[in-house]
Amino acid sequence: MEKSKLNKIVKRVVTALILIPIVIGALYVGFPYLHLGALIFGGLMAWEWSTMIPNKNAVVYAVTYSLCIVSAIVFPSAVAIAMLTLGSALFIWCKAKEENHRGLLTLGVFYITIGFGSVVWLYNTVGFVDTLWFLLMVWSVDTGGYIFGTTIKGPKLAPKISPNKTWAGLIGGALLSVVVSIIYCQIFSSQDHIVFYAVIGGIIAVVAQIGDLVESHIKRSLNIKDSSNLIPGHGGAFDRVDGLIFAAPLVFLLFKYAVSFGM
Repeated sequence: MEKSKLNKIVKRVVTALILIPIVIGALYVGFPYLHLGALIFGGLMAWEWSTMIPNKNAVVYAVTYSLCIVSAIVFPSAVAIAMLTLGSALFIWCKAKEENHRGLLTLGVFYITIGFGSVVWLYNTVGFVDTLWFLLMVWSVDTGGYIFGTTIKGPKLAPKISPNKTWAGLIGGALLSVVVSIIYCQIFSSQDHIVFYAVIGGIIAVVAQIGDLVESHIKRSLNIKDSSNLIPGHGGAFDRVDGLIFAAPLVFLLFKYAVSFGM
């Protein structure tokens, strides 16, 4: 293995070993540490989106995105969040009329507010156990995708968008998500929920991979490799949660109107 590649893997593992306990700890303790952490991470996402997309008013866009994520995390009213989100999207659409990437700049409002906000909404709805299950599903997709993809390799999943992703990685990530979901159900849920959560775990794996490919397509269109270099071994904040922010709205709606471990 090349030394540079080995160094990157070591950085990736060390960073994960530091961040994962922090995330789980904040999730377990809840307010205010979880929400404060979410505000900080959301602010980093706002900064990344406003700087990785070439534009003439990065500060204005970053502040607007930040206000949206603050509203998503702090405001108790869904109507207020929706009004501010739509109003902010309209504002950026008008502000960016002379920009080359007007659509992407506007998309950032929804991408950050709904995508990342859904994780906090999920926690506020169902609490620690279900939210941790969701995070484990997304982490399993990434881990399984990397292990199976680099070991088996094989046909590329979307070579024009993300040359390193393979069908083996997609299937391996989905399988690991299903296995982890079954084990988690054995610990925290009744036997009746195992099949349901195993299926949902597999669906999350596919949706998360789609989110990964969407961000890869966006970065390729901007001719960049990572959204930033904030997180050693992982790239930027968006690189770390690209699949999560795609799957989170689906899981939030599912748990809000269907079953959960707590039921």
